[in-house]
Amino acid sequence: MKKSLFSALLAALLAVACSAAGDEWQLVWEENFDRDGLIDEAVWSKIPRGSADWNNYMSDYEGLYDVRDGNLVLTGMVNPGIEGDSVPYITGGIYTKDKVDFADGKIEIRARFEDARGAWPAFWMLPNDGTMWPRGGEIDIMERLNADTMVYQTVHSYYTYILKYEDEPPHYATGAINKDDYNTFSVELYADSLVFAVNGRRTFAYPRIETDKEEQFPYDRPYYLMLDMQIEGSWVGPAAPEDLPVSVYVDWVRFYKKRKNRH
Repeated sequence: MKKSLFSALLAALLAVACSAAGDEWQLVWEENFDRDGLIDEAVWSKIPRGSADWNNYMSDYEGLYDVRDGNLVLTGMVNPGIEGDSVPYITGGIYTKDKVDFADGKIEIRARFEDARGAWPAFWMLPNDGTMWPRGGEIDIMERLNADTMVYQTVHSYYTYILKYEDEPPHYATGAINKDDYNTFSVELYADSLVFAVNGRRTFAYPRIETDKEEQFPYDRPYYLMLDMQIEGSWVGPAAPEDLPVSVYVDWVRFYKKRKNRH
């Protein structure tokens, strides 16, 4: 009897603790991708092609974008023969640039992956004030390579990329994922630190430190969000056409703010 009472009290205490932790954040914005076949153009734009590894195959081809079963589906494929476009592959990506930005809160993204050689899906952020890379910083919430069972979470800046201070403090970590299921990736955005997690488990924090070096912590500004299905690159390696098409399925994106203390 005493043991049962103790177990009941312990369960109640744990429930209160979990509730208190859950009450720390208040949901203020979310995207559930529940529009049939369309993205909300008031929030999202298709990412245009560029010259970098990550965007040199970006395309607005309709077959790369879909919203079905409550998921945003972004695909990379062999170029089907688009007239006037000679790239070997095409990829889809969207961003909130100049439409919605995020600061001083927590972003969570729930998604699952397909496997392919050269597949490189990424969820990441750049500053919405036009500051040129890398001075404005880059926040990589999630990057996954090929068929890995883990993801990378990273920050880049003038301090880490140009000045090469990559370990003072460490600027990235990895987190294990459930390879064949959905996973949740997050970053908490503070004025003095960034805190990353995978499936609710903290991977690392990147703090503002005292230093006379330039741009060690440029992250205290609004950022826009990018979701993309990249293919090939110097980091991920070459693509294998026989593995394509390959897609990433994004279930939802949520943004939270810290609840104000109630006295």
